[in-house]
Amino acid sequence: MKSAIQNQSAAVEVKAKGRTASVTRETKETKISIRIDLDTPGEVDIKTSLPFLSHMLEALAVHGRFSLVVDATGDIEVDPHHLIEDTGIVLGETIFKALGGFKGIERAGCFTYPMDGSLVLVAIDICGRRNLSWKLQFGNFTVGNLDPNLFREFYKGFVDGLRSTLHVKMLESDNDHHVIEASFKALARALRQSITPLPGNEYLSTKGVLDEN
Repeated sequence: MKSAIQNQSAAVEVKAKGRTASVTRETKETKISIRIDLDTPGEVDIKTSLPFLSHMLEALAVHGRFSLVVDATGDIEVDPHHLIEDTGIVLGETIFKALGGFKGIERAGCFTYPMDGSLVLVAIDICGRRNLSWKLQFGNFTVGNLDPNLFREFYKGFVDGLRSTLHVKMLESDNDHHVIEASFKALARALRQSITPLPGNEYLSTKGVLDEN
């Protein structure tokens, strides 16, 4: 079974230099361009067809302390699912390209973020094994005119693009907006830990190698 990132219907253009990269992916459902600089915070310019998604991506960049430029449009008149999932895919792929693989980084990170009465833990391992453990629960409400459960698709796409294992766990909840926002801010902090450079250029693994496909 192919992962979402291997969708053959997508036209993908990738450019990378240092710890920066840009990826453009276009399908019949979405057109997404993302540019990232992992080591230079400051430039954050997010344009998507979904304002709440834009807000979450801005929080991710600010709390992750990296520059992020996103231009994402899609068939939201059909269903916002496509745009949310594909944005996750392209963001994960862009970070992977900026890293240049899994060598010379901390690899794993974990952070628990409080958002008023909500508390969310995110743990990530950039290891080549795509796995998402999603333990967020929501009420029967929309957040930013979106079903909050759609953000599971964002995280699944992100995992596929970055080739990573990700755990997202709600510890406390006061409202759905705070839970989602806490998850993005926790992801930002955990991601910053995991991409921290290490001396040398080796895989942090007892195997001596990690699958980057």
